[in-house]
Amino acid sequence: MIPDGLSILVVDDDSTLRSALTLNLGAAGYLVQGAGSGAEATRLLSQRSFNIVLCDLKLPDTDGMAFTRKSLEIAPDTVILLMTGYRGVELNMEAIRCGAYGYILKPFDIEELVLTLRKIEEREQLRAQVSELRSEIAQQYNFSNFISQSPEMKRIFDTVKRLTNFNTTILISGESGTGKELLARAIHHNSPRRDKPFVAINCGAIPANLVESELFGHRKGSFTDAIRDKRGLFEEAHGGTIFLDEIGELPLHLQVKLLRVLQEQQIRRVGDEQNIDVDVRVLAATLRDLEADVKVGRFRDDLFYRLNVVSIKLPALRERPEDIPLLVEHFLSKLSRKLGISITQIESDALRLLIRYHWRGNVRELENCIERAMVMTDGDVVNSDALPEHVKGSIHELRGPEAVAAETALSLSIKERTRSLEIELIQRALEKTGGNRTRAAKILEISHRALLYKLKEYGLGSSGSGQSEDAVSER
Repeated sequence: MIPDGLSILVVDDDSTLRSALTLNLGAAGYLVQGAGSGAEATRLLSQRSFNIVLCDLKLPDTDGMAFTRKSLEIAPDTVILLMTGYRGVELNMEAIRCGAYGYILKPFDIEELVLTLRKIEEREQLRAQVSELRSEIAQQYNFSNFISQSPEMKRIFDTVKRLTNFNTTILISGESGTGKELLARAIHHNSPRRDKPFVAINCGAIPANLVESELFGHRKGSFTDAIRDKRGLFEEAHGGTIFLDEIGELPLHLQVKLLRVLQEQQIRRVGDEQNIDVDVRVLAATLRDLEADVKVGRFRDDLFYRLNVVSIKLPALRERPEDIPLLVEHFLSKLSRKLGISITQIESDALRLLIRYHWRGNVRELENCIERAMVMTDGDVVNSDALPEHVKGSIHELRGPEAVAAETALSLSIKERTRSLEIELIQRALEKTGGNRTRAAKILEISHRALLYKLKEYGLGSSGSGQSEDAVSER
């Protein structure tokens, strides 16, 4: 970001104008130095840095265009503003092509010039902020920021690092909350496509009749609600990466169209007769067993093999308990900043409970648990009393309905018993429907949206035979 007291170099062979600009811009708060020729200005630029150069278009030893090109070779971050007595669109375009910000027309008053300089300052501040945000994003999705010491996760990161510079399609599998989308974003932000869009879509969270329009777009009038042309997400992701979360939920007829896109790098909007070229890297994720779905005809084998060029399976948190202390430390630090409190430690008894607990919601559930514990903590150290009831005690070693029954028997809290009963009923409904959430919602006599919310709230994204997440995304 440009500091207060911008430094300006005034380049003009008219000593009177040069002195006037130096005095007036100095009075406006700028640090100003003058040069009477291109050679003198070039020498000054090589000796020290200036934020802005005000340069006359006509100099005794060169012209403003040539000086601009030379200056930007020496100091590429310097902003060049040309001064001229000639007006014209072509002149402005030529100045911009040379790398200058533009030009200001002589004669000008000092207020007009200062206003132009303020605009330049605002533009440069915005550019600096964008650069800073890009650096923060790059840091956020750096592979070194993945919190893990387990050998399996390290092997996964080593594999992914090898793939970032290629357009290889990757299929990421794992339970809800294991970080599938986080890994996909890291792959994108460490690839040559990092400056292009990353577009994520949960294929199970969109009504089946709208998925095709969302992915590929539509033409006006192609169906009842198509009141205007619409670009699809593949077009939005052109040059970048598209992340197809819960790819196993994609209807069969759209699996055919997706296969064609992967093979031909072309899409066709709904209601259109023309193909559109797209340059998109595809990353997909699922918590379903797609190989099993292929065997029963629920998922196309040709699409599976096309997506499964490289397969990465993220382990459940319970399979890498050695990572829990590291994750707890990370979340304590992260959430202290978010909540505006200072809690950076956890008692050993509480940590042991977290390590022994069976995390059905994986890392996402752990983070939510830590946040809840921090809010419930009075001091500056999280103890076991601050942990949720279902995390405490021996019930964590039980599974399914047994865990629910044990938790209910131990608790006299109406809230806890209601929660336990809801978990048990949801699990039974999903088992009865083979993981079909729409039918399970009807059995439970609640809306499909309410069921999705409870699946996310209770960390049940991986429960049930063949269950999928719908809107329980990996945020």
